[in-house]
Parts: sequence; C-alpha cells; structure tokens
Amino acid sequence: MKQSTLFPKTRKEAPKDAESINHKLLVRAGFIDQLMAGSWTLLPLGWRVVTKINQIIREEMNAIGGQEMLMPLLHPKEIWKETGRWDKAEEILYKLKDTRDKEYALSFTHEEIVMDLLRKNITSYQDLPVYVYHFSTKFRNEPRARSGILRGREFMMKDLYSAHTSEEDLMKYYEIVMGAYSKVFNRLGFNFRITEAAGGVFTDKYTHEFQVLSDTGEDEILYCDSCDWSQNKEIFSGDRGNPCQKCGKGKIIQAKSIEVGNIFPLGKWYAEKMGVNFTGEDGSKKPVWFGSYGIGPTRVLGTLVEVNHDDKGIIWKKEVAPFDVHLLDIRTRDKAQSAKKIDDSLQNEGIEVLWDDRDVSAGEKFAEADLIGIPVRLVISEKTGDKIEWKERISDKAELLTLDEIISKLHNGD
Repeated sequence: MKQSTLFPKTRKEAPKDAESINHKLLVRAGFIDQLMAGSWTLLPLGWRVVTKINQIIREEMNAIGGQEMLMPLLHPKEIWKETGRWDKAEEILYKLKDTRDKEYALSFTHEEIVMDLLRKNITSYQDLPVYVYHFSTKFRNEPRARSGILRGREFMMKDLYSAHTSEEDLMKYYEIVMGAYSKVFNRLGFNFRITEAAGGVFTDKYTHEFQVLSDTGEDEILYCDSCDWSQNKEIFSGDRGNPCQKCGKGKIIQAKSIEVGNIFPLGKWYAEKMGVNFTGEDGSKKPVWFGSYGIGPTRVLGTLVEVNHDDKGIIWKKEVAPFDVHLLDIRTRDKAQSAKKIDDSLQNEGIEVLWDDRDVSAGEKFAEADLIGIPVRLVISEKTGDKIEWKERISDKAELLTLDEIISKLHNGD
C-alpha cells in the first residue's frame, strides 16, 4: 500500500484529553479514532492489527473444537428476565424501547442467547458437548470510560461457550480452554499471569483472568515469583512479601496489570433458570453444565501498545503488525521506478508492504516509521546503491542487504 493513499494521516500531537499510552500513540499513528467517550473507530491500520489478533484467537479456538458463528446484539427483555439479569445487571446494561414499546437490551454478553439456542437444538446426552464462539461487539455502560481503547462502552469481544453433561466434563474443558488462552497470549508475546478472581454478574464462583503485567494497568494482582499462583487483589486475603500459600517457596509480589481475557465455570445455574435440559443415559432429565470464556481483541490491541512502545512510538510484534515492512525511498532522484520494483517483488512473495511514496523529508519519513511501529524498515537512498538498508524497529543497528537476502530473511523469520 502507498502511504500517500493511507487514511488517515498521522498526527504530530496526541489528543489533549489523552492520558493513557495506547490512547496517545494509537490516535497519533492513525490506528483508532474516538467518536465519543468509550466509543472507537478501528481505522484501516487498526483493523489490520485486530484482524491478525482475531486470526490467532480463531486458530486456537478451532484447535480445541470451537465452531464459529455470529449472534444478534439486540436482545428481547424476556430472555434476560429468565435469569434475572435484566435487573441484576442494571448498572451496565443498555436498555431501549422501540416504537411499539417493546423493550430490548444491547448485549454485553451472550449466555442467555446460547442457552436459548441449546434448548431449541439439544435433547439427549448424545448432543453434548457443544463448543461455539463468535467475535462481536459488546455494549457496557461503564460509569467512566477511560484508558483509551482499554475500557470502552462499545468494544469487540471473542466469546466461547461450552455446554456439557457433567461438572467433570465442564472442568476438563475449562482446563483445555485455559491452555488454549495461554497459547494465544504466548503467541502475542505477553508476560501474563492466570489469576483467580471473582465472577461479577456472571457467577458467584471464582473464575480466572488472564492478566498482563504492566506498570500502566488498572488492575492489581498478587502472584508468586516461583510458581503459577496468582490472585486478583479484590479476593486476596494475605500480605504481599509473605511466602507463597501454594508452593511455600516463592514470595508474593503485588503488581499492576491489564486484564485481556477471562474464563468462567458457570455450572448449572443458567440451565436451571432457563429450563435447558437433556435426557441422560439413564433416561432422566438433567440440566446442562455451562462455561463461558472471553478475550477482548480491541483490549488486546491497546495492551500491546501499553507494553510495546518507546519514546518514538509503537513497537508491533511481527505476528500482528499492520504490515511486514515499511519501505522508505529517501533518494532525491529516480525515485518511483526502483521503489515500485521492490514493492512489487516483495508483494509477489506474499510480504505486506507499506511504501512511503510521499514527497516529504527523510526526517519526517523516519519519524513516522518509528511512530507507526512496523517491525522492519527498508530504506533506499543514494548511499545504499544497488542494495537496501534493513533496520528492525527494536534495534539501532542497520545493514545493507540485497532484495533476495531481504526476502529470505522475512520468509525465514531471522
């Protein structure tokens, strides 16, 4: 893609009301735009990143048997009344009426909708287990939307739901999802902890959050520096610095963090409230055991920036970067022809290129390349001759390579 046609252009200054790092950098670099408090547009660069985040999540959900679908966002009042959450979730639920005075809610989650699907489509233990997921918009009436795209009133979520014949089968799959989520966040390069937490409006049981360690995080967790024990500060009842209550060897450390995912063992409560039963092997009617598992791709987008940046701009991991390389031609003559040849050659090899074809100074091109944060910068100049300068965003070192060497390096991940 030619940078001259990229919409929108970068900004020299961050928005005046921007406090968080992701808000400042993602807006300046042209990845997101704020419509109003808690409501964001994913601009072309931002959408490219989120699409790649989603693909990583999708691959891991498919690997554990998940089937992708898409559910409605507008829900009738009646289905939320069945579980009592029309009133219980009053503080965060957006409610509205149509011209016929029929009442609806904008979805902040889909447990009731999946339960409705199950009672229409399962009858026997032979129909279970079921694993379904979707990527969709969520609406939550946050009292104070803040921290850029990390905490919005409208945002993207991946929800996986599982239905089972027994608690044993539910908890077995719960552990499988925990492993799949760990794979997702490892692929994204996060330093995270699986943290025990409260269930909020979803369940009265303890649940697990996936918390990325970050000095700018809103959450606080306690974790062991020797084993995998971790708890959210909200439920922790000990003292930091004490020996770990699980392994007895490590020390309990308190740290700030950003929640990027959560998993909930919901049990039989939803099935009992909504009459979702199946016929067991013994012929008796039994309620379905239920689990819910969420990852926020737009929250992941913001978190990646919070933990991967410097004073010049964003530093994208290659797995989710909007482009593989940023091609800069800073020559004063014979510019377009050879740059186009390089661009064409790279694209023919399946390499995604952002080509800065603009007639601006070299300094401006370098500054914007650092701000946007694509992993590899390729520079053509009078000094490079018939070679190309290769520089990685995370390094100060540059080297001169041939086009073939660059293609090989990108393909081999060196």
